[in-house]
Amino acid sequence: MGDTAFVFHALTIPPYGDLADPAALVELAVAAEEAGWDAVFLWDHVLRRPSDPQDTADPWVAMAAMAVATEQIRLGPMVTPITRRRPIKLARECTTLDHLSGGRLTLGLGLGVDTTRELSAFGEVVDARERGARLDEGAELLCRLWSGEEVDFRGEHFMADRVTALPRPVQHPRIPMWFAARGSARKPVRRAAGYDGLYPIEVTETDLRAMIDLVAEERGSLDGFDVIVRPTEEIPYRLLEELGVTWAIIGPVPGDPAAFELANSSPSDVFEIDG
Repeated sequence: MGDTAFVFHALTIPPYGDLADPAALVELAVAAEEAGWDAVFLWDHVLRRPSDPQDTADPWVAMAAMAVATEQIRLGPMVTPITRRRPIKLARECTTLDHLSGGRLTLGLGLGVDTTRELSAFGEVVDARERGARLDEGAELLCRLWSGEEVDFRGEHFMADRVTALPRPVQHPRIPMWFAARGSARKPVRRAAGYDGLYPIEVTETDLRAMIDLVAEERGSLDGFDVIVRPTEEIPYRLLEELGVTWAIIGPVPGDPAAFELANSSPSDVFEIDG
C-alpha cells in the first residue's frame, strides 16, 4: 500500500482488562470497520507488569475471530517478537489467518521488550544483539516457509530440515511485514527497508525524517513501502504525507475505556482531517 500518497488509518489496541474479552475485540473490530477505519492491530504481549497483573487475551486467537466478523479492515499484531516464537508455528498462524481473512493480514515484527519480564520470566533471550540476530533469521525463514517450496535452512538460531509448508498465504509475493524501530537506531531501519514497512515508535520528527531518508537510500525510493506513524504534537497529522508516511495509527493505553469511543468515531474526526 506504499505506492500512494493517501494516508490510511489504523487502531492499535492493547488486549488487556475489559479488552481481554475476545467478544469485545470482535465488537470493536466490527465497529471500526463500519466507522471507516482501514485496520485494527493488536498488541502482542504475554504479560503485563508484575505489580499490575491484568486479564490478557491471546492476540492470534482474537484476530481469527475478528477476521471472521469483518470483511475489509486489515488485521495484524503490532508487534510480534520472533525471539519468543517458533518460526514454523508463526508461519502456520500467519498463513491460516491470511486465508481466514481473505488476504488481510499484516505482520508486525520487532525485537520484543522485557519491561514486564515477559522474556526473562520464561527464560527467553534478553540480550538485544542476540534478539536482533534471531529477528533477522526468523524473518528470512518465515519468507522461505511461505514460499511453498522445500526449505533447507541452517541458521545460528533457527533451522528447517527439508520441509515444505503448504498452503501458501493468499497474499503474493508474501504477507506484508512491517518492522518496529525506536529512536535514532539505524540497523532496525535497514532491516525494515528490506521488507514492506517501518513502524517507528517513540521518535522525534528529526528521528523520523532520518529514518525515512535512510529507507529511501537503502531502497532507492519509498515506492511500495509503508511508513506507520502515531501522530503527536511534534509530528502532527498534517505532516504525514509530506514526510512520506502512509499510515496514521492511534490507540488507547492499556485500561483506557476510550477504545470503543475511538472505534466508533470516523478517522476524519479522530485526526481532525480537513475536507
